[in-house]
Amino acid sequence: MQQVPPNTQTLPSAAQGLNAIFAPKNVAVIGATERAGSVGRTILWNLISSPFGGTIYPVNPTRNSILGIRAYPNLAALPEQVDLAVIVTPARSVPNVMRECAANGVKGVIIISAGFKEIGAEGAALETEILAIAREYNMRIVGPNCLGVMSPITKINATFAAAMANPGNVAFISQSGALCTAVLDWSFKENVGFSAFVSLGSMLDVGWGDLIDYLGNDPNTKSIVIYMESVGDARSFLSAAREVALKKPIIIIKAGRTEAAAHAAASHTGSLTGSDDVLDAAFRRSGILRVDRISDVFYMSEVLAKQPRPHGNRLTIITNAGGPGVLATDALIMGGGELADISSETMDKLNAILPAPWSHNNPVDILGDADPDLYAKTLSILAEDPSSDGLLVILTPQAMTDPTATAERLTEYAQIEGKPVLSAWMGGVDVDRGDKILNQANLPSFQFPDTAVRMFNYMWQYNTNLNSIYETPSLPTDSVEETPNRQLVASIVEHARSTGRTILTEYESKQVLAAYYIPTVNTMLAPTEDEAVARAEEIGYPIVVKLNSETITHKTDIGGVQLNLRDEDAVRAAFRRIQSAVVDKAGAEHFQGVTVQPMAKLDGYELIIGSSIDPQFGPVLLFGSGGTLVEVYKDSALSLPPLNTVLARRMMEETLIYKALKGVRGRDPVDLAGLEQLLVRFSQLVVEQPWIKEIDINPLLASSERLLALDARVVLHGADVTEDKLPRPAIRPYPTQYTEAWVSKQGLDVTFRPIRPEDEPLVAKFHEGLSERTVFMRYLQAMNLNERIAHNRLSRLSYIDFDREIALVACTRNQYNSQQEIMGIGRVSKIRWTNEGEFAILVSDRYQHQGLGKAIMTRLIKVAQDEKLSRIFGFVYNENREMIRLVERLGFTLQPTDREGILLASLNL
Repeated sequence: MQQVPPNTQTLPSAAQGLNAIFAPKNVAVIGATERAGSVGRTILWNLISSPFGGTIYPVNPTRNSILGIRAYPNLAALPEQVDLAVIVTPARSVPNVMRECAANGVKGVIIISAGFKEIGAEGAALETEILAIAREYNMRIVGPNCLGVMSPITKINATFAAAMANPGNVAFISQSGALCTAVLDWSFKENVGFSAFVSLGSMLDVGWGDLIDYLGNDPNTKSIVIYMESVGDARSFLSAAREVALKKPIIIIKAGRTEAAAHAAASHTGSLTGSDDVLDAAFRRSGILRVDRISDVFYMSEVLAKQPRPHGNRLTIITNAGGPGVLATDALIMGGGELADISSETMDKLNAILPAPWSHNNPVDILGDADPDLYAKTLSILAEDPSSDGLLVILTPQAMTDPTATAERLTEYAQIEGKPVLSAWMGGVDVDRGDKILNQANLPSFQFPDTAVRMFNYMWQYNTNLNSIYETPSLPTDSVEETPNRQLVASIVEHARSTGRTILTEYESKQVLAAYYIPTVNTMLAPTEDEAVARAEEIGYPIVVKLNSETITHKTDIGGVQLNLRDEDAVRAAFRRIQSAVVDKAGAEHFQGVTVQPMAKLDGYELIIGSSIDPQFGPVLLFGSGGTLVEVYKDSALSLPPLNTVLARRMMEETLIYKALKGVRGRDPVDLAGLEQLLVRFSQLVVEQPWIKEIDINPLLASSERLLALDARVVLHGADVTEDKLPRPAIRPYPTQYTEAWVSKQGLDVTFRPIRPEDEPLVAKFHEGLSERTVFMRYLQAMNLNERIAHNRLSRLSYIDFDREIALVACTRNQYNSQQEIMGIGRVSKIRWTNEGEFAILVSDRYQHQGLGKAIMTRLIKVAQDEKLSRIFGFVYNENREMIRLVERLGFTLQPTDREGILLASLNL
């Protein structure tokens, strides 16, 4: 076996390997051949046919030349080190080929070969071996079992597709190679160009998160389009998407929307959280737009590039024929949109210019003889109506219609601030010229109005999803008034697990809820018949008696719930009935007595709140209509924890029951603010108690006067799950544990806390006070103020995923105006696929030499230790004496780098 030298790279970089794949200086095709129709020949020919400015090396031990190019027996025989290796050899040979790549410094690999995990255990073992080599030597792999990678901008075509994609600004990523070839063929007909065209295959290494990250920083990519069959590393995917979606649209078509749930779950909640619904919830929290049709993916890429996003879902429709307006209305309402109201002021303006028989409503039917000027005036008036979020102009080619002139007239309205304008020029040859005029003017035109409406519905949904990104939920802060009794919950969980149980009793479940300030009905244990009577007398009639069992979950299925008991005899009879039913149907060992609780007056709505584990996204929350028919109604919404009150309200708004909760038919609205807080507390419970596998409250009684959990059920992870295997939330909460008060040498009260998205204006103000020297010492180059405070840059630095990096801001109150200001910023950014992080510190000139730099640095070290990093490093200019002294005092080692004047400071943790 070939010996591989140890890796000596000091600073591993995830992007380095991807650069080698998308923009290599040279390429080796391992397994190249001249056999007609073979994959090895096609890939070599495609690379030769699209010159990228580098050298191509065929590698084949049995050939001296292939397609007129000198061939080499192995990588060691090449005259230079190559960036990218494309492997087309049989699956069993690939591990040895990977070792050869490692030995020769290859950083990027595309494995075209099939025959891995898709064939079973033997193939999966090969993948494990290949991935271990890649991790050890910092190589990145696309594939295996893939079509390959095209980069039309850099002219790399490392695929076996029939042609090279046209250059453009859309990045297309697909798990399906067959779909790639179909989309490629379609793109030539529709004149769609790509910045990248990637077939991911089995996603052994490079996955969605890696490519979203990489393409998010690619200036040639304006939108990212994905065909997805499986999520892979869900946390990496969501983390990358939440960051990149703020600056570029991410549009996904996901196969399997109608697929049945992968497995049956033990609770009501588990049966409702089908994986596709969870995926939708994840997309909503991450700013991702999901569409249903392949064509819609590219329509939306175009629409979002040309038109502003609507602020809401209200559309105004202008048409010269009634039928198309009706069809557009149907499509709008069925997609969740609404027809915009026409204000009285707008109505008066329209009446002044339109013929008397116009529709006097939305859709605005301006009749079949409408000329270009009438279209333009109508659009101008309706665009000013504040009750409208977007406009659709429909034209049908009637005898009096001039589609071309009308299109030309409307081009001046192609850009209306905050409101998209879409069009549907219906017909064939007669409207072609107008259709082209509109599209060239950045006013998207569609052949049919329902297509245009579908795009509008996608636009407002996308805008809603983006707004969710800016919500940074933190777990509720402990206070004197409310601090969850975590010790009680831990003892209940520990006791249950120590006895081999995975299901808590109803009594235990309600104790768990009460520990997190979720109101529960007063419930008392009664192991015997006499104790049941005593508890009933204590509570007062009427009462409810329920089975108390450590093993039976759904009490109603076994007759374990007896309602509205009004005297002692009824209680005794109920106790015996429940006991007898359990003994007959399950066995005496399943009966641990009953619980007694007051008969709550059902004067509100029955809701369900729950959580279960999704195999990809971890804990998932559920809210909806509750009661015994919960699976029948299926009126529920899903979300990922943690929640804040805004996200809790949005979750409620997705259900049908929400309309009733706001108050209908003379009934008072329920306490919606209290319900929001209850959902937030419930999400805190789910995040803080990872041993809980499933939990549901059904029903939660909600009225204007109270919120009350009448029944609860908690399922724990089994003994086969160890603590390190417990599912984690896909979205990490705001890390409040890093918030700390401090007093500076000058006596200033300072707060250290993790950065928030709303800090962006404060960060901009902070940069305004930095000297050129301070900027140079931090960034190791000159950066002007406009560049530093550009919105795209600051939004990326202020809105971060705390699973990837922790940025701390040091804040104080300005002594002159008492407004909050930032004194300094420090961050630790984790290096992907390693256990290391890079630190950076920036302190305002006003607050330097006051111990602030040391205070930030010591906290960054503590953060790195808490995040279980093994090493942190940073780059320091050799003339930055203050920083050099600071890091040396804190135990860092300094060593030169290959950049003149730049030192590497590193600390092993």
